[in-house]
Amino acid sequence: MNKSSIFSIGFWDLPMISPAETRSISAENPKGEKGGGARQAPGKDKAASDLGAGWKCRPCITLLPSSTQALADIKGPGVIQHIWITCDPRAYRDTVIRFYWDEEKTPSIETPLGDFFCNGHGLRYRVDSLMMAVNPNGGFNSYWPMPFGKRARITIENQRKDEIGGFFYQISYALTDVPENAAYFHALWRRSMTTRELPEHTILEGLKGRGHYVGTFAAWTQLSNGWWGEGEMKFYIDGDKKYPTICGTGTEDYFGGAWCFDEGTFNTAFLGYPLHRREPGEVPRHGLYRWHVLDPIRFQKDLKVTIQALGWWPNGKFQPLTDDIATVGYWYQTEPHAPFPEFPQIHERWSR
Repeated sequence: MNKSSIFSIGFWDLPMISPAETRSISAENPKGEKGGGARQAPGKDKAASDLGAGWKCRPCITLLPSSTQALADIKGPGVIQHIWITCDPRAYRDTVIRFYWDEEKTPSIETPLGDFFCNGHGLRYRVDSLMMAVNPNGGFNSYWPMPFGKRARITIENQRKDEIGGFFYQISYALTDVPENAAYFHALWRRSMTTRELPEHTILEGLKGRGHYVGTFAAWTQLSNGWWGEGEMKFYIDGDKKYPTICGTGTEDYFGGAWCFDEGTFNTAFLGYPLHRREPGEVPRHGLYRWHVLDPIRFQKDLKVTIQALGWWPNGKFQPLTDDIATVGYWYQTEPHAPFPEFPQIHERWSR
């Protein structure tokens, strides 16, 4: 690939000149137009009323009750390079962010807002990783490159019956040619309650096409005392049935830790355990991420991903757990993608 390609990875490519055009969408420039920023005139009740146009007159929007609003509608080709959002934590589980590539009718990304950025359970906490970062105080950042050919459309649906004010966002992208072999970014949220008969949560299933799996976020609610992370992560690739091609050795192992995370939480570039919350009167809750950036899991036809929920019985045998697990699976693939399962309603996502 050309050394000046905007898709090259590594600091060595930063000095290379590119014909790409940089644009950014925010409440101050909702269409990302060249010379289109900071044009809003201040109202009499605005903080900028003494300064005039060009002085932070429309830095955010209000999410209206029970409604869907467009955040971006971009004509391609191009690539989304960075997304920054901050808002009230009420939006974390009660709003749904969706991405549509080209002219597809169903989304390629569909998750609660907070979970997409690795803040699960409707809680705000810090995440320090290469691809996702949540910085004080609730600054969501995504650095996943998201190429598109003809069009990129992003919406946010507020499923609450009250409005959510102070929704700030910035979506930075490049208008540039996209290589023919560039796949589209996808993400899907799923939640389930495991059972003693089948202590397994499905992260993804029914994926059809060609692509590679690049990340997992898990918001794990522990419903019993003791150790909860003995279960294995499994990847069923290209026709695997009963047995997977890739099988891990334990939950904490898959997320890059060891020996029951005995030394506590951590954040690294590609793996992290940023949340362990056990407050009086609450069940224990955990947040974990792993990015397969340097080790993507490639599939040519289909993919299924699962994780088990296992602990220990006092007699030293594995204990099947009935835990509440919500995950986001992140992957790239060719389009069209297989239909997603019906997205859970707001009451089925509640967790606080």
